[in-house]
Amino acid sequence: MFFHLMSFEQYKDKLKTSTFSDFSEEFSRVRLIIDNVRQRGDQALYEYALKFDQAKLDSLVVSKEEIKNAVAQIDPELLKTLDGAKENIELYHRRQLREDWWESGPGWLTGQRVIPLQAVGAYVPGGTAAYPSSVLMTVLPARVAGVEKIYICTPPDKHGKINPVTLAAAEIAGASAVFKIGGAQAVAALAYGTETVPRVQKIVGPGNIYVTLAKKEVFGQVGIDMLAGPSEIVIVADNGANADFIAADLLSQAEHDPLSRSILVSTSENLANRVAERLEEQILTLPRKEIAGRSLRERGGAIIVPSLEEAWPVVNEIAPEHLELHLEEAWRYLEKITSAGAIFIGSYSPEPLGDYWAGSNHVLPTGAAARYASPLGVDDYMKKSSVIYYSKDVMKSAAGSIAALARAEGLEAHARAALIRRY
Repeated sequence: MFFHLMSFEQYKDKLKTSTFSDFSEEFSRVRLIIDNVRQRGDQALYEYALKFDQAKLDSLVVSKEEIKNAVAQIDPELLKTLDGAKENIELYHRRQLREDWWESGPGWLTGQRVIPLQAVGAYVPGGTAAYPSSVLMTVLPARVAGVEKIYICTPPDKHGKINPVTLAAAEIAGASAVFKIGGAQAVAALAYGTETVPRVQKIVGPGNIYVTLAKKEVFGQVGIDMLAGPSEIVIVADNGANADFIAADLLSQAEHDPLSRSILVSTSENLANRVAERLEEQILTLPRKEIAGRSLRERGGAIIVPSLEEAWPVVNEIAPEHLELHLEEAWRYLEKITSAGAIFIGSYSPEPLGDYWAGSNHVLPTGAAARYASPLGVDDYMKKSSVIYYSKDVMKSAAGSIAALARAEGLEAHARAALIRRY
């Protein structure tokens, strides 16, 4: 059986969150890769492409001709779908745009300027797979924010090619360039720059443990969006929910990775048992059934709570990447939720809707980071500067207060810098 019923205490004992200290060996490898790329630039990138991707490259850059040929290969209906997703993503993210603001009075003005970053790098997983949705989700918010240069790094296949669908998405989204670079070496190239790859101000996008550890290592040299972990879904449902829908949605995350977490929180053991049966049936025809089965056995389960009121503390402590509410009056519980990456309301709002079509971003905080972090968005591609102006007379009147506070902190030079302007 893939699915087990448990209390929340049992769940916490079963699923201890790993920390990055558990990956000391991987960290050592990542640091060596980063140092090699810093010292040897493009040459190191060519060597890593051969070592890790079995690709002997003539160029690190995807040419305009390659992009043109890729777009020509794509089914016109799929191109139309990518365009539709682009429209939805842009619409959603335009609502996140901020404007400069100002406050003023006689002789003073304060305010804030909102400034887009000049150059960002988006990591897109690749190799034998295609992730056009990750291209759209990382590049389009940057375009909306006004970022001038948006570079994609994605690993090539053994023939040195990038999946045509990925390239079509990059063209549709408006990426400035696509580089045939994967893994920690891609992060290093974007953080420090090479002969071919420009240095960026921020690196965004999901990747494997080596990509994540590399982002952690270069943080401070550049900004990063988040340290992404395995995918997660929590579904809160009552006895009247559709067990087939719930099973399908749990599998949508379990198929990602054996470390993915697919959790049902319910007041009904009857529903949990029905969901377990449907999981057994649905997984049989799933192409990635081995991965999904291991995920469900080792990381999944149903947490039974006495009432819905007791479900929300459980949800907020787990702080899941994705949260679905399969409840008769789902909207009334929205205010109870304080920690979740994305919230899907009702039985006809499944998690893949957010992954591909609704327009909200699918780069989301994992590993309980939703307690303090937010989905990737326009703010991640912008920075803010404070603006302050005081006239001579207003500064003279404020100097005494400033000096008093500075001296309370033992900073005499601060106090004098204010007081010197009274004369």
